[in-house]
Amino acid sequence: MQRSERLAEIVEIVRDGRLHLARDIANALEVSVRTIYRDIDTLVASGVPIDGERGVGYLLREPIFLPPMALSFTELEALSFGMSIVQAAADTELQEAAKRVMDKVGQHASNRRQAPKSWGFGVYAFERAQEGFRHMPLIRRAIREGLKLKIDYCSLDERTSTRVIRPLQMEYWGHVWTCSAWCELRHDFRAFRIDKTAACEATGEKFQPEAGKTIEDYLKHVAEQLDRDRNRP
Repeated sequence: MQRSERLAEIVEIVRDGRLHLARDIANALEVSVRTIYRDIDTLVASGVPIDGERGVGYLLREPIFLPPMALSFTELEALSFGMSIVQAAADTELQEAAKRVMDKVGQHASNRRQAPKSWGFGVYAFERAQEGFRHMPLIRRAIREGLKLKIDYCSLDERTSTRVIRPLQMEYWGHVWTCSAWCELRHDFRAFRIDKTAACEATGEKFQPEAGKTIEDYLKHVAEQLDRDRNRP
C-alpha cells in the first residue's frame, strides 16, 4: 500500500467519531505504530482536523472531511448548478457557504481556463421563497440539534395559530420552502410553509427521536398516502 493510500485509509478509520488507538489502526493497516504516529502528524500538518495524542487515541474532530477526488466537467456543472440554486434560494448563511464552495472549486480545478465563471447557469429565486429566509438558520439548527420550535403560523386560508413543532426536514419546491415537522398541537405530521411563518423561536426544550415521530416515519406516511391516492377508484 502506498503512503497516500494509507493516509486516506487512516482518515476513513477515524471519521466515525469514535476514539481509535494507534495500535488498532496499525494492526488494521499492517504497519508499525511508529508509522501511524508519523502519518497522523502528516495529516494534522496538512490541515486534517484529527484530535488526540499518542497513548490516548485519535478521532476526526469535524463530521465531514472530503479526501481529494476527481470530478468530470459534467459533475462540476452539476455541483455549480446546485450551488447556484443555494445562492439564490436559501438564507444568507447558506448562500455564503455555497459561494465559498465554488470559490474553492475554482481555485483547485486543474482545468480552470475551460471553466466559465458561472458554469453556464443563472438561477433567480421567487420573491415568495425569500420571505422565509429569516427563519431558515434557526430551523436548520433545530433540525441538526433536535430543538423544539414555537411558531406563529398563518395557513393558506389565513387562519393563524401558535404551534410547538419538532422540525424534521426542509424542502424547496422551486418557489417556496416548507418545513416538515411533528406538530405537538395536532399530534401528527404537518408541512409548514416557511414564508407563511410570522414568528419562530426556540423553546429551550430538546427532543429525541421517537418511534412514529421521525423523518423516516413521515416519509413512509407520505408514500402510503400517495399509494392510497393512486389506488383510489
